[in-house]
Amino acid sequence: MKVQGYRERVCDAELQEQLEASGAVLIEGAKWCGKTYTARHAAASALFMQDRNQSKRYKQIAANQPSLLLEGATPRLIDEWEEAPVLWDAVRFEVDMRGEMGQFILTGSAVPRDDKELPEDERRMHSGVGRIAPMRMRTMSLWESGESNGKVSLEALFDGQLQVGAMSKLTIEQLAYAICRGGWPASISLKERAALKTARNYVEEVINYDVHRVDGVEKNPLRVRKLLESYARNLSTMATNETIMADVRATDQSISVNTFATYMSALRRIFIVDDVPAWSPALRSKTAIRTSAKRHFVDPSIAAALMRISPLGLQKDWNTFGFLFEDLCARDLRVYAQACDGEIYHYHDKKDLECDIVISLHDGRWAAVEVKMGMHEEEDAAKHLCALANDIDEQKMRKPSFLMILTAGQYAYQRADGVYVVPIGCLKP
Repeated sequence: MKVQGYRERVCDAELQEQLEASGAVLIEGAKWCGKTYTARHAAASALFMQDRNQSKRYKQIAANQPSLLLEGATPRLIDEWEEAPVLWDAVRFEVDMRGEMGQFILTGSAVPRDDKELPEDERRMHSGVGRIAPMRMRTMSLWESGESNGKVSLEALFDGQLQVGAMSKLTIEQLAYAICRGGWPASISLKERAALKTARNYVEEVINYDVHRVDGVEKNPLRVRKLLESYARNLSTMATNETIMADVRATDQSISVNTFATYMSALRRIFIVDDVPAWSPALRSKTAIRTSAKRHFVDPSIAAALMRISPLGLQKDWNTFGFLFEDLCARDLRVYAQACDGEIYHYHDKKDLECDIVISLHDGRWAAVEVKMGMHEEEDAAKHLCALANDIDEQKMRKPSFLMILTAGQYAYQRADGVYVVPIGCLKP
């Protein structure tokens, strides 16, 4: 089912690897991030549970004889499977019966409700472990949208290919636009005014519909908006729940701790909130490490839409630009790190030594990254990176594969102290 005009995604290779290793693959991620197109491109047949002409009939079949919906050329796509949760066990059972890899691709824009919240006949009997492999998908990185030239490879740096010399043609104006437009596949080829509306429409959809349907609990749209606006104002910081609640209570004093937790859970289950967890390395010193996550959205355009800020407005507010730029970098590094079989974290200790992003691969290799908009911040960033590297206990873990300052600038090069300076417009997996 090759999709005409399909723009290749970084996760295409991971999807093929997972299909070779598992009976089924579950692609999860925010709505509009491109899950269905990517799955269709890899599938040989498809079932679309949200097809308005067929969805009622599909759900009736799922309730009585779900195996009928699984018939078709493989890999078979089951799009938005959570519309009929019983399909989970049907897929798992069919994988066991067939005993072959690459049978199904499932997509989902929301983590389904806990089984205890569902009617008994809709509850899943098994977890799917060993049969259904999970795969997270995010919005398009700058490399995928064609805005990064990819002259510097993250994988190559980890593999010891450390010769860096490149130039980004991505201007500050273009970066501001990329942040406000976001990495939504449908917006990449649109004209500027239409593209900028995509993120705004997405936020309105979340506030007025998606956040309610994920758990079946009605929520106050105004309260959802205020919570998200507070999150946007605290983007790329370690703001506590108490800080965000206090912000919301400035206009909504009635919100309780339990209500706040319910709303936040719903936002996570539809993959809007995408916090970066804290990293806990083995250190020579006994410095206490702060364990709070750093606040991030799945895409920087969400914050821009909530703040009602345009690309021009972002260029006039350098402080806000910096926070949203870090959110952009976190998104891209998440995509690239996942392709390298890794994840990202942040580091902050009680001595206020911090590192914006730590890329940790599952084989033990790691790298430290500071995100900085301009050259005047480069010296402090390099000192932080070198201090963190020197504090690592190399008897217990490896030394960093590399240290990097990720910038909004033009030139990629290596400093005399060994730290790499790399524009986001030069980076790829």
